[in-house]
Amino acid sequence: MLPVRCTDRPIDRDPHNLTSPCDAIVGACGRIDRNELIQAKGFPYTLQDLLIDPQLVRLYRDGQYVTLRLTPSMYHRFHAPYDCTVDKVTYVSGDTWNVNPIALNRIAKLFSKNERAVICTMLRPSGVVVTLVPVAAILVASIRLHFLDVLLNMQYRGRAEIPCQASLSKGQEMGWFQHGSTIIVFAPKGFVLCESVEERAVVRMGRPLMRLPS
Repeated sequence: MLPVRCTDRPIDRDPHNLTSPCDAIVGACGRIDRNELIQAKGFPYTLQDLLIDPQLVRLYRDGQYVTLRLTPSMYHRFHAPYDCTVDKVTYVSGDTWNVNPIALNRIAKLFSKNERAVICTMLRPSGVVVTLVPVAAILVASIRLHFLDVLLNMQYRGRAEIPCQASLSKGQEMGWFQHGSTIIVFAPKGFVLCESVEERAVVRMGRPLMRLPS
């Protein structure tokens, strides 16, 4: 059974703020060290491992990231973090390891092994690209997106680029998981995390996540 839709959640309208796409617990966050970021303490992985696309790896080098962990009991639909357009989704097939803290502290490069979607959102009107990576997990062998007429699931193999034409407003629902999982948000150099965003903090969909470059 899908969770109740969130129709009355306040959305931060400050044009300088990128908002959280979902309710979540911050698993890791901060500046990307050249090409490396943290899954959990002592467990690094690289942009190339997760995103695969060399152009995106260059874009987010020394940028900012936030790992948002959705627990099974949370509202687990996700929303546009800003007014944006999406013209393609890159689906990467993989495993569906559990993404809870125990697994993250035991399995190296777990996010890069799991099934995931790479959603590049182009912010309007600046054209800056912010990428969301929903990562599938146990009992979540599919990721649903409203603007695609195909189901992202294990029927694909390897990497598949799926074209689309989506124009989204800040806070508009993009899709959902059928269980708890993870979304990793990537922003280029120049963005900064909002003060309330730190490891283990609870964030709510629509609240400030990062500040755009001035």
